[in-house]
Amino acid sequence: MTKYDIIILGSGPGGYVAAIRASQLGFKVGIVERENLGGICLNWGCIPTKALLKSAHVYEDMNHAAEYGITLDSAPQIDFPKVIERSRNVASGMSKGIDYLMKKNKIDVIMGNGKLISPTQIEVTDKENQKNIVEADHIILATGARSKQLPNLPQDGKNVIGYREAMTLPKQPKSMIVVGSGAIGCEFANFYHTIGTKVTIVEFLPNIVPNEDVEVSKQLGRCFKKSGIKVMTSASVEHVEISEQGCIATVKNKKGEQKIEAEIVLSAVGVTPNIENIGLEEVGINIERGKIVVDDYYQTNIPSVYAIGDIVKGQALAHVASAEGITCVEKIAGKTPRVINYNNIPGCTYTSPEVASVGLTEEKAKELGHNIKVGKFPFSASGKANASNAKDGFVKLIFDDKHGELLGAHMIGANVTEMIGEMVVGKNLEITAHEIINSVHPHPTMNEAIMEAAAAAYDEVIHI
Repeated sequence: MTKYDIIILGSGPGGYVAAIRASQLGFKVGIVERENLGGICLNWGCIPTKALLKSAHVYEDMNHAAEYGITLDSAPQIDFPKVIERSRNVASGMSKGIDYLMKKNKIDVIMGNGKLISPTQIEVTDKENQKNIVEADHIILATGARSKQLPNLPQDGKNVIGYREAMTLPKQPKSMIVVGSGAIGCEFANFYHTIGTKVTIVEFLPNIVPNEDVEVSKQLGRCFKKSGIKVMTSASVEHVEISEQGCIATVKNKKGEQKIEAEIVLSAVGVTPNIENIGLEEVGINIERGKIVVDDYYQTNIPSVYAIGDIVKGQALAHVASAEGITCVEKIAGKTPRVINYNNIPGCTYTSPEVASVGLTEEKAKELGHNIKVGKFPFSASGKANASNAKDGFVKLIFDDKHGELLGAHMIGANVTEMIGEMVVGKNLEITAHEIINSVHPHPTMNEAIMEAAAAAYDEVIHI
């Protein structure tokens, strides 16, 4: 039996980051992975979807080449298998990169299905059904999540699919219904629509990307509808019938029920934590509402066992899992890491236009009793946005009226996922509106819209 200081179950962005930080701090580390290093994010989530979207956006730009004074000899064509192949190659390359990092940091990789058999032991079963027990003083569970299944929308992997199948379809569907309009649903809707698939989004709540500020949600809805995506909000898919042609979905809204036909139905209604069959019940680890109960440093009720990422409280995001992994390991090492502030976690949706946000929405700030000032700057007034033909969208900032402190930042437009980091740092430092206004931003950039939005909150905006 091999003995480690720390064993980590799962090698996604929570697990592999925790492993590297633990190695840096001098621990002997092992990591157990049943499929591919990098977990869902690198192999089936964050990274390959961005590769797909990049292909779609290049295709879109080429279709609008004439607007930039460029003439093409022929219309661009989508080679769907090659688009998929590129995405898979990007994912494979990133996974190999994690393998390199494991070797560089002298971390043992143990392939197979892992299960707790005691507070300090994990039994690993490999592909040949051979069992091996590894032991550690500390065990970190980082098993991630999978596509959520709805009782009335069972996934068969062919007609009704989840995000994995959406990334590896053998041929491009002519039509698709996307159920759910969070980041996953909207990104796939944007990708498939852009390359020529007829897309319908069905969202149960009144607006798409429902966790965003309402103004941002409505703006993305307008952009999607303008581009040709059919958006049905306050609607639900009651059931799906499979036919020779594909799927017939019964969609219910305030007007009643209607039948919608499509080749494929993509269920994008969220994720379910992977907490089954990993020994939680046998060891006696507390679970509440489908997630493992942990303290501020991710320790469970069993002192030697910790849990991070999608299986615990907090947003199910890759960067959250990574931060939790670092915090957890540093606490184990006897350091005093700062407790993660879940009110200062950025969220990004990589559609066209992109969506990015951090902190309180306008509605939430009012609900919590804040007297607020709101500043908004449209990209239609931005020189860089006009030059880039990217005028859709805006930056919206929310400040506390009394002290001027930044409470929330909400953006929709080109490249805003690259801009939100400034607001995360600023919010972490309790930055005020005038500190943003007095920080000289480069011109021309999309980023100077942040400065202008702050100025707009205090009637000092220059360019509108």
